[in-house]
Amino acid sequence: MGSTARRLSYVDWMRGLAILIMIEAHVLDAWTRPPDRQSLAYGCAAILAGFAAPMFLFLAGVSVALAASAGERRTGNAARAAARVRRRGREVFGLAYLFRFQAYILNPRAMLAGMLEVDILNIMGPSIVAAAGLWQAARGYRRRLLVFGGAALAVSLVTPLVRASSLIDTLPSMLQWYLRPTPGKNNFTFFPWAGFVFAGALMGVVLERARGGLAERRLHAWMAPSGVVFAAACYAGSSLPSIYADSRFWTSSPMFFLLRVGIVTSTLSVVYFWEQRPRLLGDLWPWTSPMVLFGQASLFVYWVHVELIYGVFSAPLHKNLSLSSAVAAFAGFSLFMFGLAMLKNQAVARWKRWRAAEAESTASMVEKM
Repeated sequence: MGSTARRLSYVDWMRGLAILIMIEAHVLDAWTRPPDRQSLAYGCAAILAGFAAPMFLFLAGVSVALAASAGERRTGNAARAAARVRRRGREVFGLAYLFRFQAYILNPRAMLAGMLEVDILNIMGPSIVAAAGLWQAARGYRRRLLVFGGAALAVSLVTPLVRASSLIDTLPSMLQWYLRPTPGKNNFTFFPWAGFVFAGALMGVVLERARGGLAERRLHAWMAPSGVVFAAACYAGSSLPSIYADSRFWTSSPMFFLLRVGIVTSTLSVVYFWEQRPRLLGDLWPWTSPMVLFGQASLFVYWVHVELIYGVFSAPLHKNLSLSSAVAAFAGFSLFMFGLAMLKNQAVARWKRWRAAEAESTASMVEKM
């Protein structure tokens, strides 16, 4: 198997891990009863849950660089490759509103204004478009590293300033939701969440340069410990006096942003080595890894699981389970979503086979005429 296949395998594996963490975050948030939310265990689970979105956005950035580079190799045209990635970003942004429309239709108490609320897809789509534009504009390995690194750092550094700015108050509410958290209206804002896409794009450029073999292994052997050390240094640096008049470590602090980038980067390298481990069954195991399958179906799983967890289908469970019961529910629900993803894949495979058979039949009829 070539290096590209291996790279996609471990990137998809990590995307599957992000899906599991996101399911854990949503199940515990929606179904755990209020008294259990004060426990240390719930607090630790909440910290883990906080890494799902950074992983998704970071991996989206990785995919921007890898997909654009692959498109350029295939067509010889960087502008065309970047345009294709930008189109994907616009599709994700459109899906964000389609997702909200679905929630409006399925929930009797939903209000039409809820369709304008901002969630992760609203941030991911435009960030992918911007990252693709930067990839095209900055030709060459070093320039792309500088541009993506600078963009990620700039987004994190200006986040406290943007959130404290009185200029945001003069904007229409819909635009404010993209720039500053507003209770009940948005969970994500461009600052700092778009920075994870740019950081991931930087990593994608690095991975594209070290494709396959010993160079790729050496890269991850270096990144795994370096990411942990970097995260530890950021956490230590957070105790120093801040240069901002209003910055909170767990929300707008650049140090918290960089800490998460370090941990996500290190995790990607650990997953790489996990995927490179010797397989006991070798070629006797023909099926795709469950985590890889989860990662490949990430958008589908995200689309379905949010409505099932927060919507009317699970209303009797909302804030009614003990923490231990919610953890058990998370495990069962994850298995259910894995089975649903398998069924979706089978349905898509059958549809593709049917289309191929139809095309072959049509071509055969044309030849006989």
